[in-house]
Amino acid sequence: MYRISELANKIGISRTAILYYEKMNLIKGERLSNGYRVYSDLDLQRIRLIMQLHQGGLTLKECKACIEGKVDRELIKRRLQKLDEEIEQKQQSRKLLASMFGNIGEKSWHEAAIKQAPEAYLDWSIKQGFTEKEALRLKWLSRNMTQHEQYMNDFMKIFETLERWGPGGESETLRALSNLPASPNSVLEIGCGKGLATLVLARNLTAHITAIDNEQSALDSLSEVLDDECLKDHVEPVCASMTELPFDIKSFDMIWSEASAYIMGIENALLKWSPLLKDHGILVFSDLVLLTSKPSEKVKEFWGTEYPDIQTADTRRKQITDAGFEILSDFAYSKSSWDNYYRPLKDRVEELIPIMKGSAALGDIDKEIDFYLNHNAEFGYQMFVLRKLS
Repeated sequence: MYRISELANKIGISRTAILYYEKMNLIKGERLSNGYRVYSDLDLQRIRLIMQLHQGGLTLKECKACIEGKVDRELIKRRLQKLDEEIEQKQQSRKLLASMFGNIGEKSWHEAAIKQAPEAYLDWSIKQGFTEKEALRLKWLSRNMTQHEQYMNDFMKIFETLERWGPGGESETLRALSNLPASPNSVLEIGCGKGLATLVLARNLTAHITAIDNEQSALDSLSEVLDDECLKDHVEPVCASMTELPFDIKSFDMIWSEASAYIMGIENALLKWSPLLKDHGILVFSDLVLLTSKPSEKVKEFWGTEYPDIQTADTRRKQITDAGFEILSDFAYSKSSWDNYYRPLKDRVEELIPIMKGSAALGDIDKEIDFYLNHNAEFGYQMFVLRKLS
């Protein structure tokens, strides 16, 4: 026989819990003539059994029913289902925290966060110690906080010898220029890269061009070409972020942005860039669009990860007019503009595969090339030439 304190110490529970079990008639203590309550070894075993059942998710009332009568199999089945749901939820929670901590692959978590809360994600990345430039690259390229530096080193190595960093061509730039209602005097080019479009603009316009990019090495390449072609006085390269442009409102007759507005999100770019234009100013930008309203599952899956905001050209047109712009013209990029980008990139990847084994950046680009070659009929770039309505 055990006194209540002895039973409590032996099992590792409180006196209050034992008295509660007794109140529910789960155990039956006996009061001795000296006033002490004592419990039998059967009481001890019943408490241990109750604790096991309780840990399995049963309430004390259900534990009592299981001990005193036939096990309710439907009850157990429901409890199992509930536990399975809780375990799945806990596993997802653990996976999330482990991803954020870098213990397991982070990419899926970053992709989900980017899709569901892009601006909050960017702000959060900056608070983790990344510069805005690094945070944008984390968002669009590496999606891995712990391996970001290595990823970007590899990425820059891949592109260091390539002329183009995205689809495009001189013919597309010239076609867009031919649709301008008048020749501008001041132009802001956003996301100029190495300046391929910048040079076409500079050769065909008399305007002063401010060309911005957040990659200084690209601007250095542009400056060298401007010197060679005696265009340095015509174009001013500026290292700046497109999200925080250091210019006064109504500073430019025209804003030009080929294959870079997506970084901010098209609707956000239209909203933020519009004030920089003078009344009835021109905005020219290109964007990746779906060529069908019913894309294949592989295309939806790929762009759902790589560019969650991809839309059809019709949807983009509606967003443009809703933002207070008139569409002067829009057209699709030619196949040659894609070949200008992917053919040299494919050759470069094949060149680097033997010396960059295991590179995540190289692997991602190789998959992108393969995806383009197999599914390019379902998506393409569209150039939009717009006029601000006020």
